[in-house]
Amino acid sequence: MAKPTGTKLIADNRRARRDYELIERVEAGVVLTGSEVKSARDGHVQLGQAYADIRGNEAWLVGASIAEYAESGGFGHVSDRDRKLLLHRGEIDSLYGKVREKGLTLVPTRMYFKDGRVKVEIALARGRERADKRRVIADRDAQRQIERAMKRRR
Repeated sequence: MAKPTGTKLIADNRRARRDYELIERVEAGVVLTGSEVKSARDGHVQLGQAYADIRGNEAWLVGASIAEYAESGGFGHVSDRDRKLLLHRGEIDSLYGKVREKGLTLVPTRMYFKDGRVKVEIALARGRERADKRRVIADRDAQRQIERAMKRRR
Protein backbone atom coordinates (compact mmCIF):
# COMPACT_ATOMS: atom_id res chain seq x y z
CA MET A 1 0.00 0.00 0.00
CA ALA A 2 1.30 3.47 -0.91
CA LYS A 3 2.32 5.88 1.84
CA PRO A 4 -0.13 8.81 2.09
CA THR A 5 1.33 12.18 1.13
CA GLY A 6 0.20 15.77 1.64
CA THR A 7 -1.81 17.29 4.45
CA LYS A 8 -5.43 16.84 5.50
CA LEU A 9 -6.97 19.12 8.11
CA ILE A 10 -8.59 17.34 11.06
CA ALA A 11 -9.56 20.26 13.33
CA ASP A 12 -9.06 24.02 13.32
CA ASN A 13 -9.10 26.19 16.46
CA ARG A 14 -10.63 29.43 15.17
CA ARG A 15 -11.27 30.59 18.73
CA ALA A 16 -7.50 30.77 19.32
CA ARG A 17 -7.06 33.27 16.49
CA ARG A 18 -9.79 35.45 17.99
CA ASP A 19 -8.84 35.23 21.67
CA TYR A 20 -5.04 35.33 21.33
CA GLU A 21 -2.35 37.21 19.47
CA LEU A 22 -0.34 34.40 17.88
CA ILE A 23 3.40 35.11 18.00
CA GLU A 24 5.26 31.97 16.94
CA ARG A 25 4.08 28.62 15.56
CA VAL A 26 5.63 25.17 16.00
CA GLU A 27 4.67 21.81 14.50
CA ALA A 28 4.59 18.84 16.89
CA GLY A 29 3.77 15.17 16.56
CA VAL A 30 1.18 13.62 18.88
CA VAL A 31 1.30 10.24 20.62
CA LEU A 32 -2.09 8.60 19.95
CA THR A 33 -3.65 5.15 20.22
CA GLY A 34 -5.12 3.37 17.21
CA SER A 35 -8.73 4.20 18.07
CA GLU A 36 -7.80 7.88 18.53
CA VAL A 37 -6.24 7.98 15.06
CA LYS A 38 -9.33 6.39 13.52
CA SER A 39 -11.60 8.85 15.32
CA ALA A 40 -9.38 11.74 14.17
CA ARG A 41 -9.57 10.44 10.61
CA ASP A 42 -13.36 10.81 10.90
CA GLY A 43 -12.86 14.40 12.15
CA HIS A 44 -14.14 13.90 15.72
CA VAL A 45 -11.60 16.23 17.37
CA GLN A 46 -12.23 19.42 19.36
CA LEU A 47 -9.44 21.88 20.22
CA GLY A 48 -11.56 24.75 21.58
CA GLN A 49 -10.58 24.44 25.26
CA ALA A 50 -7.15 22.88 24.68
CA TYR A 51 -3.72 24.18 25.59
CA ALA A 52 -0.18 22.81 25.69
CA ASP A 53 1.80 22.42 28.89
CA ILE A 54 5.45 21.62 29.59
CA ARG A 55 5.96 19.25 32.54
CA GLY A 56 9.21 17.55 33.46
CA ASN A 57 10.98 18.34 30.15
CA GLU A 58 8.06 16.95 28.13
CA ALA A 59 5.30 18.75 26.24
CA TRP A 60 1.67 17.69 26.72
CA LEU A 61 -1.57 18.55 24.94
CA VAL A 62 -4.21 19.13 27.63
CA GLY A 63 -7.97 19.48 27.14
CA ALA A 64 -8.18 18.30 23.53
CA SER A 65 -11.15 16.01 23.05
CA ILE A 66 -11.00 13.09 20.62
CA ALA A 67 -14.36 11.30 20.61
CA GLU A 68 -14.45 7.55 21.17
CA TYR A 69 -14.31 5.45 18.02
CA ALA A 70 -17.62 3.60 17.61
CA GLU A 71 -16.18 0.34 16.20
CA SER A 72 -13.42 -0.02 18.82
CA GLY A 73 -15.56 -2.24 21.05
CA GLY A 74 -14.06 -2.53 24.53
CA PHE A 75 -10.62 -1.39 23.34
CA GLY A 76 -11.40 2.31 23.05
CA HIS A 77 -9.70 5.28 24.63
CA VAL A 78 -10.46 8.01 27.17
CA SER A 79 -11.60 11.02 25.14
CA ASP A 80 -10.17 13.80 27.34
CA ARG A 81 -6.81 12.39 28.41
CA ASP A 82 -3.56 14.38 28.21
CA ARG A 83 -1.54 13.48 25.12
CA LYS A 84 2.24 13.67 24.79
CA LEU A 85 3.63 16.01 22.12
CA LEU A 86 6.75 15.09 20.19
CA LEU A 87 9.19 18.01 19.99
CA HIS A 88 12.97 18.35 19.90
CA ARG A 89 14.68 19.15 23.21
CA GLY A 90 15.75 22.59 21.94
CA GLU A 91 12.17 23.45 20.93
CA ILE A 92 10.83 22.40 24.34
CA ASP A 93 13.48 24.41 26.19
CA SER A 94 12.87 27.48 24.03
CA LEU A 95 9.09 27.34 24.46
CA TYR A 96 9.39 26.73 28.22
CA GLY A 97 11.65 29.76 28.63
CA LYS A 98 9.29 32.03 26.71
CA VAL A 99 6.19 30.82 28.55
CA ARG A 100 7.83 31.17 31.97
CA GLU A 101 9.43 34.59 31.46
CA LYS A 102 7.02 36.52 29.28
CA GLY A 103 3.69 35.23 30.57
CA LEU A 104 2.73 33.68 27.25
CA THR A 105 0.72 30.50 26.72
CA LEU A 106 0.84 27.59 24.27
CA VAL A 107 -2.35 27.13 22.26
CA PRO A 108 -3.04 24.46 19.60
CA THR A 109 -4.26 26.18 16.43
CA ARG A 110 -4.90 23.15 14.23
CA MET A 111 -4.54 19.38 14.02
CA TYR A 112 -3.87 17.67 10.71
CA PHE A 113 -2.47 14.59 8.98
CA LYS A 114 0.91 15.15 7.34
CA ASP A 115 2.18 12.24 5.28
CA GLY A 116 -0.05 9.87 7.26
CA ARG A 117 0.99 11.10 10.72
CA VAL A 118 -1.04 13.26 13.08
CA LYS A 119 0.51 16.66 13.74
CA VAL A 120 -0.54 19.61 15.89
CA GLU A 121 0.39 23.21 15.21
CA ILE A 122 1.09 24.94 18.52
CA ALA A 123 1.28 28.71 18.77
CA LEU A 124 3.03 30.80 21.37
CA ALA A 125 0.27 33.28 22.19
CA ARG A 126 -0.57 36.34 24.26
CA GLY A 127 -4.16 36.75 25.48
CA ARG A 128 -6.25 39.61 24.09
CA GLU A 129 -8.49 41.88 26.11
CA ARG A 130 -12.11 42.38 25.07
CA ALA A 131 -11.32 45.83 23.63
CA ASP A 132 -8.44 44.34 21.60
CA LYS A 133 -10.79 41.72 20.13
CA ARG A 134 -13.22 44.45 19.10
CA ARG A 135 -10.42 46.49 17.53
CA VAL A 136 -9.21 43.48 15.54
CA ILE A 137 -12.73 42.84 14.25
CA ALA A 138 -13.18 46.52 13.33
CA ASP A 139 -9.82 46.58 11.50
CA ARG A 140 -10.73 43.43 9.59
CA ASP A 141 -14.10 44.91 8.56
CA ALA A 142 -12.44 48.16 7.47
CA GLN A 143 -9.90 46.24 5.39
CA ARG A 144 -12.73 44.27 3.76
CA GLN A 145 -14.54 47.52 2.88
CA ILE A 146 -11.35 48.94 1.33
CA GLU A 147 -10.83 45.80 -0.75
CA ARG A 148 -14.45 45.93 -2.00
CA ALA A 149 -14.10 49.58 -2.97
CA MET A 150 -10.83 48.90 -4.82
CA LYS A 151 -12.43 45.93 -6.61
CA ARG A 152 -15.33 48.13 -7.83
CA ARG A 153 -12.93 50.79 -9.14
CA ARG A 154 -11.04 48.32 -11.38
